[in-house]
Amino acid sequence: MEDPLRLGRRMRLRLRAAVRALLADPSIAGQSDVARLAAVVLFAKSRAPKGHKDDNVTKIWVAELGRWMGVGESTVNRRVLAPLRASDGLHTEVVTDAHGHPTGLRCLVMPLWRARTHGGAGHPLALDKAELATLLHLIEALFGHGWAPEGKEPTPPGLLASRLGKGAATDRLGLLLMVLHTPASGWLQLCSGSMRKAEKKHGRGAVTLARLLGCSPAGARKVLDRLAENGVVARERKATSTRMHGRGRVMLLPVARAYGRVLEVVQGAENVFSARPGGAGGDLAPAGDAGALGTPGICGAEDTGNAEIQERPDSAELHAHHASGVTPVVPPQLDCGFSGEGRGAEGRRPGRACAREDQAVDGETAVAGTGSPVAEGGPLRGEQPQESPVDERVEQRPVGAVAGGRPKAVGGRMAQRQRTVGLPADLHLRVALGPVTWLWERLSGWQQDHVEAAAKAELTQLAGLGVAPEGAPRLLADRLTDRLEETGGEALVDKPFPWLIRRGLPQRQACAHRKCDDGVRLDTGEDCENCQNVIHIRRARRARIGADIDRELPGLSDGERRSVLEERLREEAAIEAKDFVLRREQAREQQARRDAARAAAQERAEAERAAVAAADAARQALACEDCGLQQAGGLCEACGYRRRTESVIVEAGLVAAAWSADLTDPAAVAAVTADVRAHLSSCIKAVTQQFLGLMQPGELEAEPIAAASALAFTALQAVEQALPEYRSSALGRLGRTEEAEAEAQRAYKTEQGRRWFQHNPNGAHAVAAATREAEAARTRTAEYLLAVRLEQLRQQAAARTAEVSAAPWTDRLPELAERPLDDDATGAVIA
Repeated sequence: MEDPLRLGRRMRLRLRAAVRALLADPSIAGQSDVARLAAVVLFAKSRAPKGHKDDNVTKIWVAELGRWMGVGESTVNRRVLAPLRASDGLHTEVVTDAHGHPTGLRCLVMPLWRARTHGGAGHPLALDKAELATLLHLIEALFGHGWAPEGKEPTPPGLLASRLGKGAATDRLGLLLMVLHTPASGWLQLCSGSMRKAEKKHGRGAVTLARLLGCSPAGARKVLDRLAENGVVARERKATSTRMHGRGRVMLLPVARAYGRVLEVVQGAENVFSARPGGAGGDLAPAGDAGALGTPGICGAEDTGNAEIQERPDSAELHAHHASGVTPVVPPQLDCGFSGEGRGAEGRRPGRACAREDQAVDGETAVAGTGSPVAEGGPLRGEQPQESPVDERVEQRPVGAVAGGRPKAVGGRMAQRQRTVGLPADLHLRVALGPVTWLWERLSGWQQDHVEAAAKAELTQLAGLGVAPEGAPRLLADRLTDRLEETGGEALVDKPFPWLIRRGLPQRQACAHRKCDDGVRLDTGEDCENCQNVIHIRRARRARIGADIDRELPGLSDGERRSVLEERLREEAAIEAKDFVLRREQAREQQARRDAARAAAQERAEAERAAVAAADAARQALACEDCGLQQAGGLCEACGYRRRTESVIVEAGLVAAAWSADLTDPAAVAAVTADVRAHLSSCIKAVTQQFLGLMQPGELEAEPIAAASALAFTALQAVEQALPEYRSSALGRLGRTEEAEAEAQRAYKTEQGRRWFQHNPNGAHAVAAATREAEAARTRTAEYLLAVRLEQLRQQAAARTAEVSAAPWTDRLPELAERPLDDDATGAVIA
């Protein structure tokens, strides 16, 4: 049986994405380590979806769940089930037998249920049967409690099965996360970037584990200490020529053993992980100087209580762990320190080795052979290589080193971004680029930026083609997998950057349909119907041409018939290509005409907008028609209020005259309207005086235009408040007219005679309904009479206005001279 810790690259990345997505769910994040570990265990023990209602349900005992985490039943009930139920991360149901005795616990992990219900196949939690089984076997090998079922092969306890009590769940969860972040070399992939001063004393390994667990670096260092005591973790510090502590690394011993990469640790001063002594000062430096220069050994067996161990002096900045130039694994065949030493033949791999032996074992740690990369066929010392094995760009940018070890561009060019070993942090990009992890590691920083941008563009394009955003990364990953299979594997990709940009990532349309990719529809995942139609048309054309040849040229041999058929097919293809070119030119002409028409329409719209703006500017420049105020747009605000006030006064007079005056007598109508005008003028005067009393002395003189507008608006509000009262009074009086009474009686009798009131027309319900209908009819009649009478009065007023306007001034002046002057006019004349 294969070792469960021997995971393939794609499987490890898939499981890591699933576990990280589960722990990042809002209902799981923020919980204790024992609750998060329980969620991972229940997720691993779930079944793959098969359409059954219990696919997402995990059946387990509380005691068994506690054994998985190294805690008791009370801890499970108190710190696992209760918090997860409260955060809606877990739904549970007790299973009982026919006698009511509990037989187990049915657990539904809600993040898994939501992922399978709403996330689709592209969700990180949507693992298939094989992936779930692999995850379960992995946690069994790490911290399973072991069992021996009858008639089956026993399952041995995991590596941390004996780790029980306080901190057991944290150690188990930390070990699982580190294993999922450890490639086949066995070295944990450390976090990149600089660290804070408080973090440096704990080391980059502790900081990496702290970020995985979401705890402090001090707590993560304690976890590493406990794991080292249990023999699953080993720590090492690289030797330097300055006798200072070098970069620290963490090895997951179970992973390294699974791949056969663990050194035979020799107790003593010569414990080293590197194949070359770190203190070798040159080609002729003696091997014995390595111990003198302080080469460290494995730190897993040293005193874990020393909290002052530092990975590098305070004056040196920490950097991410990069791939070493030599292989830090064994069998160790230590070289003798000679620069020209290397393997025979090609200098990269021994004879009869597989084609990928000199490549990176995993997608995150590039492991090279001990020989020189240019030995046997490469240039000698002092010669220049023909092409750089690192950067495949056409133009190699010279880079100069500055203090701190950071690259600096020579000649004023922009500094080159440092190459990253791991995939981008974006989860969608990690899923999409998962199949080409090894190719990603071979790219330079500049190339990784371009590939990342191209992948984002492809994901955006897939989303625009109707693909669900959560399913686009998996589709792009499947596309890269298919393209790698066409190529023959990653080992046959000589230049990763051109392959990814030109062949791996772009969509290849086998037909004219924009959703077609290599004959498969991107939105449905089924065969492209348009491609099938194209194939059917081509086959039908070939059959038709073959039939024509058999009819026109019978008796041809197979070779001659094939030649004639191919010739006619070429003629058909040429005609089709010519027709395609013609249709394309026509489409271009039509598009040009549409663009020209659209541009002309835009110009017309701009001209119309300019004309409207000019007319509006000219109108705004006009003076007020009533008071002559400049820049008033033809009518100032105060005069506009006055006009509205006058129209409301006229309307109120007509409403009052509609019920109180004889409509055929103009004098009676004029008397009523004059009385209404006088009443409203008194109201206006009263509110004006009240408004003036509220103003401060001199305030009106400071802003005369604003004061005039405020007074006019106050008058408008006064008459607008009085108009509804006049209208209500008119409706009340018209509702008591003969027409309204007759209409109300008819409505009363009609409602009383309804068939549902025939058995008791004088009952309470019948009388109430009849009364309600009679009042409604009375109101409708009053409104109708008021509208008719107002229309009649308006027509009479319009006729009088037309007569007055048509009369010459010679006829109107005597009439005006006979009018008596009021007191104000008399005073003005005398003065």
